[in-house]
Amino acid sequence: MIELMAVVAIIALMATLVTINWRSILPKTELTSAVRILAATISGTRSEAIARNAVFRVEYDLERHRYRQNTPFRNDGSKRLASTDEDRLVMNWIDLPASVRFSRINCDGVDYTTGMVLVRFDPLGAVSDHVITLVQQPYENYFTLEVSALTGLVEYHEGIFVRTPPKESDFQ
Repeated sequence: MIELMAVVAIIALMATLVTINWRSILPKTELTSAVRILAATISGTRSEAIARNAVFRVEYDLERHRYRQNTPFRNDGSKRLASTDEDRLVMNWIDLPASVRFSRINCDGVDYTTGMVLVRFDPLGAVSDHVITLVQQPYENYFTLEVSALTGLVEYHEGIFVRTPPKESDFQ
């Protein structure tokens, strides 16, 4: 009976360790998943702008931690271009996971931590230059997405990333 109790105690200890390790892996997975979905939205919006030869936008809501695609077409389903911003067809909001938040968005050199940020994607593939920093609470895990202005390509940076501006000596 004592040996059986010892085996049960060892199995319980191993199960506790496995549970603790599993919980430490899950938060990073949730942040990584949010980053990949956001990057896919950005890349998809750029592709749509090029394919449709029209200006698309992505709206970031920093207050409610969500984002959506804003198309140039009329919201009446006619596939014609909208004449005003109010007539534009906007897609549904995509919420970030509960533990993931926008920390800041730097768009064209201006830092935003609250409000709405509107990013433009033109038909030639250029994008409003922006850097998105996400934070996962309470773990303080940071991840930065950098969107290149000329190419619209997304670069991934674990942690907080700030590109240093070029110096005169870089061009000599």
